[in-house]
Amino acid sequence: MGTLPARRNIPPWVKVPEDLKDPEVFQVQTRLLKAMFGPDGSRIPYIEQVSKAMLELKALESSDLTEVVVYGSYLYKLRTKWMLQSMAEWHRQRQERGMLKLEEAMTALELGPWMK
Repeated sequence: MGTLPARRNIPPWVKVPEDLKDPEVFQVQTRLLKAMFGPDGSRIPYIEQVSKAMLELKALESSDLTEVVVYGSYLYKLRTKWMLQSMAEWHRQRQERGMLKLEEAMTALELGPWMK
């Protein structure tokens, strides 16, 4: 997903400063970001609006992980964290199944791993 967009504003449903304290934080494989959030994070505003939370993505240096920080009221941020973790797992499994199908097809065509 390249560079992550900087946060410019706080959505109106996030109460300042109480909702900005004690965010929920988890990590997602960077390769899943485009599938989850769209190209250049284009789906983030929609996800924030529907979940009534605010998201912030932070690329972790020397890692293939990105930190997802969820701000909002207690229940909204827990629900949003659970939803995003579920989405990440679904996309991870989907990509894994795609790789297995590709390997099976290559085996069926008798293409060796040197062709990958």
